[in-house]
Amino acid sequence: MTTRIDRLWPDPAEHLSDDELVAPLDGVRMNFVSSLDGAATRDGLSGGLGGPADARVFELLRRAADVVVVGAGTVRAEGYGPMRVGSDRQPVFAIVTASLQLDPASAMFTQAPVRPLILTTEGATGAERFAAVADVVVAGRSRVDGALAVEALRARGLRRILCEGGPTLFGSLLAADVVDELCLTLEPSLEGGDARRIATGQTPVRELSLASVHRSGSTLLLRYAR
Repeated sequence: MTTRIDRLWPDPAEHLSDDELVAPLDGVRMNFVSSLDGAATRDGLSGGLGGPADARVFELLRRAADVVVVGAGTVRAEGYGPMRVGSDRQPVFAIVTASLQLDPASAMFTQAPVRPLILTTEGATGAERFAAVADVVVAGRSRVDGALAVEALRARGLRRILCEGGPTLFGSLLAADVVDELCLTLEPSLEGGDARRIATGQTPVRELSLASVHRSGSTLLLRYAR
């Protein structure tokens, strides 16, 4: 049974369909989950926080994207495999790494339904190892620059950009002022501890406006836009 999600604002509605929940965005969309006290992970993983409603929206946001961008640290920590969604149209999987410390023999490359991208730096070595399984794109010198990364994706016709983390990548995209929308699932838990926030780094203040509020049980699904 599909997890029920209702819209509370701006136009209340019940039992929303997939099309009513997520619309494509011609821009950069972030998707994160957080506890009530601001934790972005449980036991070190964001996947430990999200419930059924978050999982439903997570999948739908991927379907609406041309490309899904994820930092290499998050890829390793969360155990990402090949990027597949439950529809005929598959997004490109783009991995951000300053060092190219990835395994070209891993399933996320060898079993990918669409050839992945790797966004890396001028100083990274070993790009030739990925020639058979991915396209390597330089988007910065010593670190991947958020603005250059977005520019490189758009140059390939990938305009609907979804970023799933992690916090360091989110911080760099905020610093580059390229974030258009944040989808934030607020799970009804208090985590305590020393879990990271959804964004880290020397990020200038960015103001967003509330665009919609959805609810599934005690879980809130919030959307903010520029």
